[in-house]
Amino acid sequence: MRRAPGNTTRMRFPGVRAPKPLLSSEAERKLSARQLEVLDELEEKLRHEGLGDFTMAAIATAVGCSLRTLYDIAPSKDELLLTVVDRRLHRIGRAAIEALDPSMTPIDALRAYLRAANEAVQPESAVLSADIAKVGGAERLFSAHEAYLIAVTQNLLDRAVADGQIAPVDTAAIAHVLGSLGGEFAKPEVAEIAKASANKTADAITEIILQGLLARAA
Repeated sequence: MRRAPGNTTRMRFPGVRAPKPLLSSEAERKLSARQLEVLDELEEKLRHEGLGDFTMAAIATAVGCSLRTLYDIAPSKDELLLTVVDRRLHRIGRAAIEALDPSMTPIDALRAYLRAANEAVQPESAVLSADIAKVGGAERLFSAHEAYLIAVTQNLLDRAVADGQIAPVDTAAIAHVLGSLGGEFAKPEVAEIAKASANKTADAITEIILQGLLARAA
């Protein structure tokens, strides 16, 4: 049965935990309206122009704020930029989970989840990915978010097997492939050989794999 309007029931994933935000909810609530605007502006700058080579003073000039405003958000440039990216990835991750209706079949939920999660590698994010790679701790940050995506993916695949929607399969291996597609095709050297954008390529290959799993069961 579909959810009634206003029902906040969401699909649950017991035992699967999202990465801890670099900027906690409590800390974000304490930020001023201007500091929140600065975080949003920094995200746009990262997506379209890049800030990896900037100093904190140059970043402050780029977004029209004081150095104190930036240092009140994070104690260093690297932590500031990682906080901006982490905040973006958490927002996309929450939206991907919220897009799932408990009445969906596991495969339909998986399809919807991966499409929503692949927003992280939409075309304009290529600048962000290349730029943030220069920042210490970036690889660890991306790996943590990818691990969460893979864990949710495996959970949905396990449900699909249990429901008989797909035949028994190594769900851990398939989840690793599906959960890594977006990040793999966002790499500059890989993006150059693909005819479509990273998110569209990831979506297309995801669909091929899901159709193959369904065909095996049929």
